[in-house]
Amino acid sequence: MLMPKRVKYRKKQRGRMKGNAQKGNYVAFGRYGLKALGSCWITSRQIEAARVAMTRYIKRGGKVWIRLFPDKPVTQKPAETRMGKGKGAPEHWVAVVKPGRIMFEIEGVDEPTAKEAMRLASHKLPMKTKFVVRER
Repeated sequence: MLMPKRVKYRKKQRGRMKGNAQKGNYVAFGRYGLKALGSCWITSRQIEAARVAMTRYIKRGGKVWIRLFPDKPVTQKPAETRMGKGKGAPEHWVAVVKPGRIMFEIEGVDEPTAKEAMRLASHKLPMKTKFVVRER
C-alpha cells in the first residue's frame, strides 16, 4: 500500500474539497488517462485495487502511471469510546481528489484495451470517472 515514509505532522484536519483540480489535470506521461468527475478521498487500498485491475487486464503489457499519492492521514477513535480525550490515532492514508484530476495513465496498448482496463479500474474507485485521450 502507498503511504509516506515520514510526515511533518502525524495528524491533519479534514479540510474542504472546493473547486476543480488545479494540478494534474491533463494527460502528461501516457497516451490514455482516467479523469475524476467528482471530488472525494481515495484510500491507498482503492488505488492499489485499481492498479492491480488495470495491470491484470493489460497482462503486463504497456506502462501504467499512478498520478495520485495518499499523503493525508485519516484518524479514527476506537469503537465504543466516549467523546473527548483528544483526536484518534491515524488509521489509514488518503489522496484528496478534485474534479478534473487525472488519476491513472496508460501507454503501450491499443485504445480498446486501454479503455477496458480503465473501466475495470473505475469500478474500484468511489466516484464517477471519464476515459480521456492525450491531445497531440
